[in-house]
Amino acid sequence: MTTDGTERNALPGTEPTRRAGRPGDPRSGDGGDRRRHVVVVGGGLAGITAALQLADAGVRVTLLEGRPRLGGLAFSFRRGELTVDNGQHVYLRCCTAYRWFLDRVDGARLAPLQDRLDVPVLDVGHPGGPRLGRIRRDALPVPLHLARSLATYPHLSLAERASVGRAALALRKLDPADPALDGIDFATWLGRHGQSPRTVEALWDLVGIPTLNAPAPQASMGLAAMVFKTGLLSEPGAADIGWAHVPLGELHDTRAAKELDSLGVRTALRTKAERISRTDDGRWAVDVPGETITADAVVLAVPQQETHGLLPEGALDDPDRLLDIATAPILNLHVVYDRKVLKRPFFTTLGSPVQWVFDRTDSSGLTGGGQYLAVSQSAAQDEIDEPVAALRAKYLPELERLLPAARGAGVRDFFVTRERTATFAPTPGVGRLRPGARTGAPGLYLAGAWTATGWPATMEGAVRSGFSAAGAALSAFGRRHDHPLQEAA
Repeated sequence: MTTDGTERNALPGTEPTRRAGRPGDPRSGDGGDRRRHVVVVGGGLAGITAALQLADAGVRVTLLEGRPRLGGLAFSFRRGELTVDNGQHVYLRCCTAYRWFLDRVDGARLAPLQDRLDVPVLDVGHPGGPRLGRIRRDALPVPLHLARSLATYPHLSLAERASVGRAALALRKLDPADPALDGIDFATWLGRHGQSPRTVEALWDLVGIPTLNAPAPQASMGLAAMVFKTGLLSEPGAADIGWAHVPLGELHDTRAAKELDSLGVRTALRTKAERISRTDDGRWAVDVPGETITADAVVLAVPQQETHGLLPEGALDDPDRLLDIATAPILNLHVVYDRKVLKRPFFTTLGSPVQWVFDRTDSSGLTGGGQYLAVSQSAAQDEIDEPVAALRAKYLPELERLLPAARGAGVRDFFVTRERTATFAPTPGVGRLRPGARTGAPGLYLAGAWTATGWPATMEGAVRSGFSAAGAALSAFGRRHDHPLQEAA
C-alpha cells in the first residue's frame, strides 16, 4: 500500500480512495481520532456491507481490497465500446438484504423488480416442435399464486403437474435449518416425493441450477428447501425477479465507493492483507505490503481458501474444514449481433445446452442497432475450460435454433467470461462446514456468502454475512445497533 494514496480506476467517473496519513487516519500516528477502528479485508458485497454498518455506528473503518475495484465477483469491465458484466446476476423480491444494499447505494431504481414473476420457458426438444411455456404468478395467496401457471404449464403432463403440487406442499412443511436435510441431496428428496426425471428437469432444476449453482443430485436438500420455500412458498411476490439495468460496476463499485467515502471509510485498493496477528496489547495487526495497520477488530470478508491462509492459530477449532468447502464454476457467453434477435428481456430453455439468455444491449451501451445477449451457464464444470472456438461452435448454432431471427444475423463479437470459483459448492453436508461470523479469537470476524448465512452463494447471502460480522463486532464493542432487517443481529 502506498502512503500517498491509490487512484480508483475500475470505471470512468469512480472516486479516488482516501489518502493514508490524513488527520485522524488510523495509521497517521497523530493521535487525532481514538474511536474504535476495524479493518475489513475484502471489498466484495460482504466486506462493503460490513464497512457500511460499522461506519454507521461511528466506528472508524479501513477497507482493504486486492483488486483495483470494489464488488468482488459481481463486477463490470470495458470491452471496446461495451461495458460488460462478468456474469449475469439477478435477485428476487425475497432478497431483502440485497434490496437494502441497493437502497443504501441509491441504486434500487437502477435494478428494478418485475411487477409479477414471469419466466418464459422455451422447449426446443419436444417432438412436436418448439413450445413456449411460462412460470408466472397471480395475486392470489400462497400456494394458489402459482396454481394457474402450473395447471397450464405445457412442459409437464397432467400427472406430473399434480405431483409438483403435492411435493410443494410437503416442502412447505420443512425447516431448511434442520441438519438432517443438509445431509441428503435434493434429487433424493424429490424422488421420494414422486418427481419424475422430466419434472426435475423442466421445473425444479430450471430454478435450482441458477440459484444453487448445482443440479439436484449435487445440491444439499437444506439449501434447496431454503430456496424454494423462501422464494416460491413464502409470499406471492417473493420470487419476482430483479436485475441491474446498468453495469454492475455502477452499483457495486462506483455507488458503493461514494457511500463509503461519505461515511469516512478509508478504502485502499490493490492492497492485499498478507498476515493477521494479535498485538501485545490484545489488538490486531494487519500486514500489508510495506507496513502494518493496527486495529481493534478485523473482519475477514474474502473467499474461504484465502481466509484459511490468513487465520491466526486458534481462530477456528478446525480451520482445515474451510478447505473442504468446494467451489463451483459459472460460465458466461457474450454474443453481439448486428441486429435485434430477441424481443424479450430474458428467457430460459429446455432441450438445449443453453440455460438462461438475457438482453444486455441497453445496459452495455451498445449502439448501432445491434443486440448484445449474455448466456449464463451455471454448474459449468464440464465446459469451464473449453476453448472459446469450441464454445462458439457449439452455442451459436444453439442460439439460432432457439431464436429464428438469429439465423441470418451477423455476429459482431463472441467472447467468454469464466468464474472458476464463482460460488461455494452447495453439496450435501456443506452446512456443517460453514462457520459463523464469530471466531475463537476475540475481535476477529468472518464474512462472505460461504459463511453460515442459511442461504446459498448469492448476493443476498453475501450482504447478510456482512450484517452478521458487523453486528458481532459492534456487540463486542458494547455498541447498541439495530439490525437493518429488524431481525436478531
